[in-house]
Amino acid sequence: MRAVLHKDRVKVRIVRSDRKGRPEGRVVEILERSKQPIIGRLLQESGVWLVAPEDKRYGQDVLIPKGATSVAKAGQVVVVELVEPPALFGQPVGRIKEVLGEVDDPGMEIEIAVRKYSVPHEFSQACIALARTLPDKVLPHDKVDRIDLTDVPLVTIDGEDARDFDDAVYCEPATKGRGKSAAKGWRLLVAIADVSHYVETGSAIDVDAYDRATSVYFPRRVIPMLPEKLSNGLCSLNPEVERLCMVCDMFVSDDGRVEAYQFYPAVMWSHARFTYTEVAAILGNTRGPEAIKRKDRVGDLLNLHGVYQALIKSRQKRGAVDFETTETQIICDENGRIEKIAPRTRNVAHRVIEEAMLAANVCSADFIAQSKHPGLFRVHEGPTPEKKEILQNYLKSTGLGMSISEDPSPGEFQAIALATKDRPDAQQIHSMLLRSMQQAIYTPSNSGHFGLAYEAYTHFTSPIRRYPDLLVHRVIKAVLAKTRYQLPVLPTPGEAHAKLARRLEKSGVARAGQLKQAPKKTNAEGMAWLAAGLHCSANERRADEASRDVEAWLKCKYMKEHLGEEYGGVVTAATSFGIFVTLDEMYVEGLVHITELGGEYFRFDEARQELRGERTGTRYAIGTRVRIQVSRVDLDGRKIDFRLVQDGEGLVSRAMVDKGMGRDTKARSPKPERSEPQGKHTRSLLLMGEPIKRLGGKSAKASKLADKPAAASKKAPRKRR
Repeated sequence: MRAVLHKDRVKVRIVRSDRKGRPEGRVVEILERSKQPIIGRLLQESGVWLVAPEDKRYGQDVLIPKGATSVAKAGQVVVVELVEPPALFGQPVGRIKEVLGEVDDPGMEIEIAVRKYSVPHEFSQACIALARTLPDKVLPHDKVDRIDLTDVPLVTIDGEDARDFDDAVYCEPATKGRGKSAAKGWRLLVAIADVSHYVETGSAIDVDAYDRATSVYFPRRVIPMLPEKLSNGLCSLNPEVERLCMVCDMFVSDDGRVEAYQFYPAVMWSHARFTYTEVAAILGNTRGPEAIKRKDRVGDLLNLHGVYQALIKSRQKRGAVDFETTETQIICDENGRIEKIAPRTRNVAHRVIEEAMLAANVCSADFIAQSKHPGLFRVHEGPTPEKKEILQNYLKSTGLGMSISEDPSPGEFQAIALATKDRPDAQQIHSMLLRSMQQAIYTPSNSGHFGLAYEAYTHFTSPIRRYPDLLVHRVIKAVLAKTRYQLPVLPTPGEAHAKLARRLEKSGVARAGQLKQAPKKTNAEGMAWLAAGLHCSANERRADEASRDVEAWLKCKYMKEHLGEEYGGVVTAATSFGIFVTLDEMYVEGLVHITELGGEYFRFDEARQELRGERTGTRYAIGTRVRIQVSRVDLDGRKIDFRLVQDGEGLVSRAMVDKGMGRDTKARSPKPERSEPQGKHTRSLLLMGEPIKRLGGKSAKASKLADKPAAASKKAPRKRR
């Protein structure tokens, strides 16, 4: 392994299996060296210049010859291009290609992330030149063959910090049919920015947009998919200006069913720009100051709330899964320093817009499916057999009396979530339900959306920031024009897409097996759509990873100023090597390593997803409340370590957890019972099932922690064995 680096392509021979049955291999040939530059800090040790990679997966420092340091100084963050690959007995050699600056410079974490994850952050010269030729406003010839909706009071509802507005809504009461058979309901218009009118297939702007596939959002900075002239100007549905749009015009019945819809290109005029906070205040008090200021639009907002209530009925009837999670927002000052980490609160206005967008997306998927035209669907499949088995075992161990079937439906998940919402361990149960699900992907093969309980679903509502939405717009336009949209020649999926490709292949074979038929062969056009779906899915993951990396760095920087301080928190994940704790009010997560839990042997119970002490029966599970001290912060590794200060309220007695452990539990005196934990739900980490390690030495605080249960039992002396 010394002769290779992260992202090199190699040929491997499997030589044996370890004690767990996992294959072990040997590199026999290096097929391709990665050409991606390495980001790291320039250091000088004993007169030798080297760069320590920021991404620890590289594993080796890069030597820099004296004449290849450029203008970089020791300690600065640099971009390195390899000139000699590593060998069995020699380190890799490189030259400095770019100097990013000092590690503490404002925004440096973002500069590192975009290069670390290969996020395209500079538009090509051809793209910039083409964007300059675009008009600043809608021209008369752009309005040809479009419906004029400028008199319809469409409005945008977004966050306070939003700069691009790609969706506008309007709703009014409506009736379908005549006479006694007439059905009352709502006419809902969802108008989406018509990006496809300005971004032609295969143009320089389109090539750059496809390469990015999505906008990437960082604290204080956005790397857009489209040039700013489009994303914040010509395509943004800004108030009181004409804009081109694609409209999904729906009739929604009183019970929330979309009984009719149509798509058409239009010209619109946004009558107002609302924020979620403002709309929530108006809906909460139609006579308040916010409502008085916007009195002309109050009736329209009430109509939107009316159709939302109808759509919610349909959602509940479908059994769509709905977990309430806490998302956080990092608020920074002008210098990039974190001022605070605040929760993003979802109010009724968020839900109103969400349901309207879901309805438009479902209509888009149905329209494409009915037309038999290839396109990209947003597919979310149910749990894999492995995750399903873990969840079934966990639900059985809780004594809940409810479980999921062998072929679970979304309604089963939602029923368990509703039945357990008032339990003390609700957070733990909901976390396990959430973790059992797969990630959603883009694919031309429609197999429905499990979480939302839709037979067909796609993305139509955000073409400014998502390339799949732009493709959906083009397909809908082609169907309306009775033509066929042809994808441009796209690059073959590379190694980044291999995992997704295997998953698609497996799921396709599995579905074909259930239907007792051979999997369908894919033609050249189908392969092109498959490649586009893989590319967009992989780049969506890339954007998420880059955003999380920056947030983790900022949180580490923030907690470095709080070393040694004590906080209360709740366990959000239990693993074989320790517990992850999220701090109250601060929403920062860190690890309490297993060696900090006390001087005893802890076993990881995979079924219950908890750590249990062999001697005391101390239990750490999701939702257990603890008090910790910030002990260590690793900026480079994006890791925060905590140590326990005292017992949490969520610890239970040995007698309560011995049952079912599969070990000898002879004559042990019971310990005092403790109440089950209660805690707020925050984001959770993927659990790992590694073997537990024997504890070594223990600190003074760890010793005190381990001795507390024993001290509590002195009133009832134990029998000697």
